[in-house]
Amino acid sequence: MTISKRIGLSYILIAVASVVIIAWFGYHEFVQERAEFDALGLPEVHTDLSAEILTVCFFGALPLILLLGWWWIRHVLKPLGALTAAVEKIHAHNLREPLPRNMGDDEVDKLAAVFNSMTTRLNDSFTRIHEFTLRASHELKTPLTVMRAHLETALREGQSLPREQTEWIDGQLDEVKRLAQIVDSLTLLTKADAGLVKLEQQPLQLTVLVEEAIEDAQVLARPHGVTVTLGECADAVVNGDRHRLRQLLLILSDNAVKYNRPGGTIGITLRHTAGMAELRITNTSDELPQGMLDTVFDRFARGRNAQGKVEGCGLGLTIAQWIVQAHGGTIQLLAEDAGRTTALVRLPLAHTTQPAITEQLAGV
Repeated sequence: MTISKRIGLSYILIAVASVVIIAWFGYHEFVQERAEFDALGLPEVHTDLSAEILTVCFFGALPLILLLGWWWIRHVLKPLGALTAAVEKIHAHNLREPLPRNMGDDEVDKLAAVFNSMTTRLNDSFTRIHEFTLRASHELKTPLTVMRAHLETALREGQSLPREQTEWIDGQLDEVKRLAQIVDSLTLLTKADAGLVKLEQQPLQLTVLVEEAIEDAQVLARPHGVTVTLGECADAVVNGDRHRLRQLLLILSDNAVKYNRPGGTIGITLRHTAGMAELRITNTSDELPQGMLDTVFDRFARGRNAQGKVEGCGLGLTIAQWIVQAHGGTIQLLAEDAGRTTALVRLPLAHTTQPAITEQLAGV
């Protein structure tokens, strides 16, 4: 319960108690006491009621005084409530926006000034982190590219090398490729955090992208004996970036294959729900703990079932979440019954005309 509500409740209780006391006091003074004097044959004793009237009026003003006090406290606490609402809206992308100040040089104004100073320092820290990550990623790309070129050359020209050395070179090449993928993912996320990634906004037939993703998923699943099926696939048009949405579907399909059981299944459906395109990618897998479901979109988050068993760096779902949120949608990972996991994506449907859709499809 907030402070203002607690104070208001206290005032109400005090006011009710005051009204009860005043009612009892008025009844005692004007009814009960007068009846007692009349019964004693002394009616003239209770003729001067001025003192009683003044007393009742004084106590009768107490509820009004309490009401005014309650209004004044609400007025004093109003800037604190506004500051609280503003602080609740703070996130990593609006740290530059100052919190409102009443410029009254009171405690609330000083608290707002302290919060503004804190958010400024946080914004500077985030900026330095982004700059460091971008520069480090840029500096790492060149040596990784050189190492990859040397290893590929050695592997291509080393026909006479012993098998052990060839396998060693091949393994080193895989690790270099993995490092390069991590660097590229970090660069993308850092640029996205800094607002440097611009997405196209054009009508897209999500149905076509899903059908293309089915083909990719079948190629990825074939070596593992995983069956990929397409269920309901409604016509859905969304506004977005074709390249990023294809990347989203590839990430989710790749995860559905990597975290599947040998000989398992993957089911993909697309339908409309309350003005949203709802995409579900469900795969058979081991049961996921709730703690993992809560942190699966964090950077470098990997469950115990993936460590040492599944290739990856824990950035795929983070990128997927950014793509979905950049398109105004939501993404969830749900643990279904019978050992199934579902990636649920909701994207807002586009309000466009049929000719525009036809023209866009012709371009595809």
